[in-house]
Amino acid sequence: MLDNSDAFIALPGGIGTLEEIFQIASWAQLNIHHKLIGLLNIDGFFNKLLSFLDQAEEENFIPHSARRIFISASTAEKMVDKLEDFVYKPDPVAAQIDWSMGNSSKKRKMDLSLHL
Repeated sequence: MLDNSDAFIALPGGIGTLEEIFQIASWAQLNIHHKLIGLLNIDGFFNKLLSFLDQAEEENFIPHSARRIFISASTAEKMVDKLEDFVYKPDPVAAQIDWSMGNSSKKRKMDLSLHL
C-alpha cells in the first residue's frame, strides 16, 4: 500500500481505521514517506479528531510538520483539489533519518541515550 499510493484517504470508520490513520502518520513523522493523509470528513465525522490534533500541536505534543499532513474535506471533489494543491515541506530533523535497507554501516545513528 505504501509504495503504490500517492496519498491516503480515510473514510469514517472505527478503531481499525484510526489505527491505520495513525500508523501512516507515524511513518510520515519518521520520514518513511512524504504522503498526505486525507480525512473524508462526511457530516463532520472527523471534527473531534481534527480538534484533538490541533490541540496536540498547540501544546507541542506533535510538531507542525506532523499536523499539516492531515487534510480534511467534506466531499471527494474537494479532497482531490486539496491533494493536488499540497506542497511537501520536510521536517528538518526527520529528513536526516535514513530508513533505507542499504549499507547500514553508513547510516546516521540516532542517540537514544537518556541524559539526566
